[in-house]
Amino acid sequence: MDYEIMMNGNVKIGEVAPEIDAMSTTGKINLTNYKGKWIVLFSHPGDFTPVCTTEIIAFAKANTYFENLNTCLIGLSVDSEASHLAWLYDIYLKTGIEIPFPIISDLNGNISRRYGMIANNVSTTKTVRNVFIIDDKGIIRAIFIYPMNVGRCIPEILRTVEALQTADKCEGATPANWVPGNPIIQNSPQTYNELKKRIEEIEKNRNGMSWYLSFKDSCIKEECKNKEK
Repeated sequence: MDYEIMMNGNVKIGEVAPEIDAMSTTGKINLTNYKGKWIVLFSHPGDFTPVCTTEIIAFAKANTYFENLNTCLIGLSVDSEASHLAWLYDIYLKTGIEIPFPIISDLNGNISRRYGMIANNVSTTKTVRNVFIIDDKGIIRAIFIYPMNVGRCIPEILRTVEALQTADKCEGATPANWVPGNPIIQNSPQTYNELKKRIEEIEKNRNGMSWYLSFKDSCIKEECKNKEK
């Protein structure tokens, strides 16, 4: 096995998220305690750094939106607990914003390496900007990796969580540039008879380009319509 992979993780979409048992700014963190909740686990290179500070504030401002999607935010870096606490308090003093989610102290780097958060060609001591979206069954559903000098787009992370949840619930897929409320792609026909029925549906409803690409309103959108009636 490649030494880099062995020492620096090789976590993939579709796998069970590696367990985490660590201290954070809100106390002990254990992923098994989050079963039934979605998780956005994100790493940042260091406390008291400019880009990371803007990201932590942006995540804090968006926290309610994540909570509305049954999603919990968890931050992580290789800084100490004392450093995390001092940084968060400094943010509060300067902005009045309190950080409502935990930030893990991974001082020995064990979690960071297990998740592949450390890119050795960039730094052997700091994490890059990883994001892992973990579903309510503990499965990794999406992974983002940003370099140290580019801040993350929190609305895109939020959109991806909602896209995953919508695709799951409505048994479909989301197209390019999808935003909540827009139609979703129907699953492709699996038999020739289903193909013919899909073509008939498209000719009638003008809801697609071909049998392999057609759209339907999301079931969540339909639920909202029914509630309004």
